[in-house]
Amino acid sequence: MAGGHTDRIPRLLLGTGDLGALVAAFVAAHFFAPGVQQMLLTGGALEGVLPPGMFALPPVPRPELFPPLVEVSWILIATAPVTLIALEMLGGYGRLLSHSFGRLAMIAVVSPPIAIGFSALIVFALKLSSSSRVMIFTYGLFSVAGLLVFRTSLWTYQRRRLAAGSYAKNVLVLGQPRAVEWMVAHFRANVPETEFRLQGWLRLAADRTHTPERRRDDATRDIPIECLGGVDDLGELLVHTPIHEVIAIQSSVAREWLRPVVESCDYFRIRLRIVPETLLVGTLRDLEIAFRGDPLRLPEVVLSPRYLDTDALIVKRLIDIAVTATLLVLLAPLFLLIAIAIKLTTPHLPVFYPWHVVGLSGRRFTGYKFTTMAADADVRRAELQHLNEMQGPVFKIRNDPRVTPLGRVLRKYSLNELPQLWSVLKGDMSLVGPRPAFRHELQRFELWHKRKLCVKPGITCLWQVSGRNHIADFNDWVRLDLEYIERWSLWLDAKIIARTVWAVVSGSGS
Repeated sequence: MAGGHTDRIPRLLLGTGDLGALVAAFVAAHFFAPGVQQMLLTGGALEGVLPPGMFALPPVPRPELFPPLVEVSWILIATAPVTLIALEMLGGYGRLLSHSFGRLAMIAVVSPPIAIGFSALIVFALKLSSSSRVMIFTYGLFSVAGLLVFRTSLWTYQRRRLAAGSYAKNVLVLGQPRAVEWMVAHFRANVPETEFRLQGWLRLAADRTHTPERRRDDATRDIPIECLGGVDDLGELLVHTPIHEVIAIQSSVAREWLRPVVESCDYFRIRLRIVPETLLVGTLRDLEIAFRGDPLRLPEVVLSPRYLDTDALIVKRLIDIAVTATLLVLLAPLFLLIAIAIKLTTPHLPVFYPWHVVGLSGRRFTGYKFTTMAADADVRRAELQHLNEMQGPVFKIRNDPRVTPLGRVLRKYSLNELPQLWSVLKGDMSLVGPRPAFRHELQRFELWHKRKLCVKPGITCLWQVSGRNHIADFNDWVRLDLEYIERWSLWLDAKIIARTVWAVVSGSGS
């Protein structure tokens, strides 16, 4: 579930929007169809525009010929699925940003007439009234307009975010200096920085098979991106630096370094592109590299982690936004009551405690909780270390003397966690995911612990609903987080949220 912001719109979301546009067009067409009929009559605004006899309308308007909306709903039922299928066949549910405006408009304009033609066959076969034909004609115009407005709005919004760099992925290059230099030149000539950014490169281990002349040549190369260390530093770098993709340029002579690179990217769920160095720095005469439409235009083998940029992940984010926005509004009175209670019982303490933690791919962010501890809680941690009941880097005392009386109540029902909803709405966290790590804890993490950072942290997870008060070993805690990563699905998130609600209601919080 790793990855940065994606420019892919879920097919389900895009299809739902298309269907909504068609429904709105149908309702609007039913309302405006009598007026369109008026324009089609002799002397009307559309006289002479359409072929004579196309509608065979009566000489005077007869509004009674237009049945209620329910009676003509067959038009929508018949055309909507055909329109969506036409959109699919024309490539309308691919990556929206890959379309030019002309292709985008063509897909929106062509799809409804295909469906309308299907409906016209039904009208002809069943010999339906002429008023139905006016309704179908009006609906066709409105559905084209609706799809065009909906899809153009999404496309324009995404283009603006793309121009602002919101979808850019950070790329790390591994390889020999000569190959890295070629890659940098290739990126600058062919790859927009709004889509991919070179963050730096890692040097391979010294290759003894290189001639002295080759080594001197590599040493004098001035590579315009920063060298971030050696290939052995990859694991630590993936933890502490937001890297979305790794390009490993496979040397023609040294290959033993590649296996650890594959294992590190696999462990931390980072997309890996393996590129043969021979195809980069060599010279081809008649042969040319055939690309698969990939934006990087590289001869490559791509290893992508499961869930990366999938529709389910985008749906997960949409659920986070919808649920947290709703809860923040509904719980605003409770927020106010808790804030007043904190100030009345401990006037010297702030209402919110700033939580400086580390999230996805080692990104640092500040979240907030309601204050439940004394002002010197962080200072006293060292003197209370001998009472720590958790084995590992996490500090936890069941009857912590630093907790205020009100804080014990808030913690019992997990009410102190509510301000984290704001972090979810901002995108730093998710409703469900591994617990964020304190910055001082991360320094004591073992490498396998750090795999939990390959997904976005959450307010609740398996550790929250699996008896967290009885977990005394940090390793067991991390194993639950890793189990969540392996088993992740939207259905698992739903079950965890349901169990969390029960844990809060029953008062089995921390």
